[in-house]
Amino acid sequence: MQTAPRGERINIGLFGRRNAGKSSLLNAMCNQQVSIVSDTPGTTTDAVSKIYELIPVGPVTFFDTAGIDDTAEIGSLRIAATKKILNKVDIALLVVDETGIQTHELDLIKKFDDLKIPFIVVFNKSDKNSLNPSESPSFPSIRVSALNHQNIDGLKTLIKNVLSKHLKPHPDLVRDLIKENQTVVCIAPIDSSAPKGRLILPQVQVIRDILDAHAYAYVVQNHSDFLNILENLKNPPSLVITDSQLIRQVDTVVPQSVPLTTFSTLFARYKGDLKSFYDGAKQLQLLKDNDRVLIAEACSHHVQDDDIARKKIPAVIKKVLNKNIIFEWSAGTDFPENLNQFKLVIHCGGCMLSRLETLRRIHECQRNHVPVTNFGMTLSAMQGVLDRVIKPFEMYL
Repeated sequence: MQTAPRGERINIGLFGRRNAGKSSLLNAMCNQQVSIVSDTPGTTTDAVSKIYELIPVGPVTFFDTAGIDDTAEIGSLRIAATKKILNKVDIALLVVDETGIQTHELDLIKKFDDLKIPFIVVFNKSDKNSLNPSESPSFPSIRVSALNHQNIDGLKTLIKNVLSKHLKPHPDLVRDLIKENQTVVCIAPIDSSAPKGRLILPQVQVIRDILDAHAYAYVVQNHSDFLNILENLKNPPSLVITDSQLIRQVDTVVPQSVPLTTFSTLFARYKGDLKSFYDGAKQLQLLKDNDRVLIAEACSHHVQDDDIARKKIPAVIKKVLNKNIIFEWSAGTDFPENLNQFKLVIHCGGCMLSRLETLRRIHECQRNHVPVTNFGMTLSAMQGVLDRVIKPFEMYL
């Protein structure tokens, strides 16, 4: 449970007014003290996250948020932090106390609907609460008592049922492109951005998917090593997958008869929307002087001298286009609301995001009429090999 990648977990957010019992509910569902509980309104400030194996749902991350009715200057900052969590969750629990659904709850329900977030209204404090959920509008609801652990198992089952109706299964990562006993060569360079002692998460997930398909995975560091593998194989590989930063060199040594793609292109389909990213990558050539481009990362990290988002991508775009492009960056949960100021959004692979979170970001770009692509497809487009790396997916475009 602890080793499930963050991006593969279901994100569950608890929302509501102060003192509605959000923290108590989280503690009851986890059967442990996760959030501080107090009768004083506003105890929860920044969102509290908790990873957990929620039976019968599976591995999840809970987010316990500040009350949406918080006041004063610090309150507005807490509410802003709560709203950021809305963009992360796969399902929302709207916790309501004995006073029932009021203006704040109705505003949240509208936000859930706008963002297409499935939600459950949880009428908490059923020991005090005479409200009947069946009298509520047509959304899933349940009565519980976090204090007395009443109907907590019923809530868990309802979460599973609502998720099953709304969450679509992930597209395959790579296994649908290969067959049993075929050979796949993965070119995975070990550079300064690679974590010490292990591969980066997308590479690990791709290799695992190849093995789950009962195919053979050969892993090398560069295109020269690939040539050595090619000489020793009885038959050419059925697929070559490379890091996007090596795509130009790899393209020159992989025969045109051998399908070639990148880890990032695989993740464009697995975590996002392949066609949207492909169409967005083709917009790169249309950028003009002084156009603004947002480079968005899903995680925060120390910026290195060869950082792909801050250094490499801007450099290759400026070199190929020979234009004065204005770049801006966002990281982590920050994703600008005023997207219409940008001509293009270039997003990371999204390995730390759930698929629904990535799709929600794509939807926000599309709603603002802003093309969006990802890092790897940008590098492929700028090096003239986009059509080749997309060819294995022609049937999906």
